[in-house]
Amino acid sequence: MMALEASEFAPEDIISTMPDSVVTNILQRLPLQDAVRTGILSRNWRFKWTMLTQLIFDTNFFAHLIERRGENTFGMIISRLLLHLNSTMTKSVLVLTLLDVVDIHHLILFLSEKGIKDLTLTSWCKPQVKLPTHLFSSLELKHLNISGCCFNPPPSFRGFPNLLSLELCNVQFGGDLGEFLAQCPLLESLDLGYLSYSGNLKPAEIAKFENLKILSLSLCHLETTTTTSSCDIFELLRYLPKLQELGLDFHDYTLIEGGARKKFPTAFPSLKAIKLTRIRFSNGVVLSFALETIRHFSNLQTLEITGIMHLVDDPVPVLIPIPEVEYNTMELRSVVFNDFKGSENEVYLLKYFLACSPSLKKIVIHPDWSLALGEQFMLAKKLLKLHRASPIAEIHFD
Repeated sequence: MMALEASEFAPEDIISTMPDSVVTNILQRLPLQDAVRTGILSRNWRFKWTMLTQLIFDTNFFAHLIERRGENTFGMIISRLLLHLNSTMTKSVLVLTLLDVVDIHHLILFLSEKGIKDLTLTSWCKPQVKLPTHLFSSLELKHLNISGCCFNPPPSFRGFPNLLSLELCNVQFGGDLGEFLAQCPLLESLDLGYLSYSGNLKPAEIAKFENLKILSLSLCHLETTTTTSSCDIFELLRYLPKLQELGLDFHDYTLIEGGARKKFPTAFPSLKAIKLTRIRFSNGVVLSFALETIRHFSNLQTLEITGIMHLVDDPVPVLIPIPEVEYNTMELRSVVFNDFKGSENEVYLLKYFLACSPSLKKIVIHPDWSLALGEQFMLAKKLLKLHRASPIAEIHFD
């Protein structure tokens, strides 16, 4: 009688009665090691985790294995996990640093055969990990993010016909980059920041992607590296009418004197965010180009500028040719300034943004490490006195 009464008041196991697709969705929101551990809950739950369609082998996963099993069991444990998985793989994040070459080849071959669609590979190894050729047979890929690896498409590579986004960060690229990109015709997002590449990329090879919404590249990789003006960039962007976010890296890049301020008639109504990195604020030509670029995009809302970290041999700054302030002409909402040193050119840029942006909400400044606390305090006082077109604009020193 007591057992009968107890069963009547036992809580109902609602989750176990849910459809498999719902249970899988829940499990995929857990760290992989926790999702696997649900197999001990009951007989009904023993193989629920084998329906996972996402594999996240990140730093947290490897930290868990080191704590529980030590460093020599990674390959064995991962191989056992893979043997039990039954579903098509839609997404995987792999930190390759602690895996040996055999394990890396095995993992990527498994994912390729499972029709992986979204893949992130990260490594901090020196020398860099050379990715296996199995990767280039993953024709279902839609999103590919590679960091810290050697990326060498084989001669037999015929492209990623479904690829929508590609990010190559701190990657050594072997082969012809333009030819590789041409074999990814559907790209909507392309990030080639901090790419190690011995060749040059023709602007026309990027201009083919008329559906491109996000573009980030190092200007030194463009074919015209030492004889370029702002018009070359605007000419490229003219063929990308859907572009919404633009990132330009100025490392090892030289502009024509005077070409930085040349006007270009095309408007870019879709472009809402710009990120300019590794700008040398002592170079007046580069700064003039950066300012002309920013002013040219009338609908720009988000701006991030990063200077070059403190250099002992930085030359004497050349002041920007100051254009007339055009009040209430910019749509900026947010500005972030990294490695801010407080030079006259940097302060002028901030003064210009504050005066011309009636919708501005916030400017966040991350000072360069070379600035002492006292210098940061005096600089903050100076900036807080600047005129603001927006009554709600705030300046934050982080």
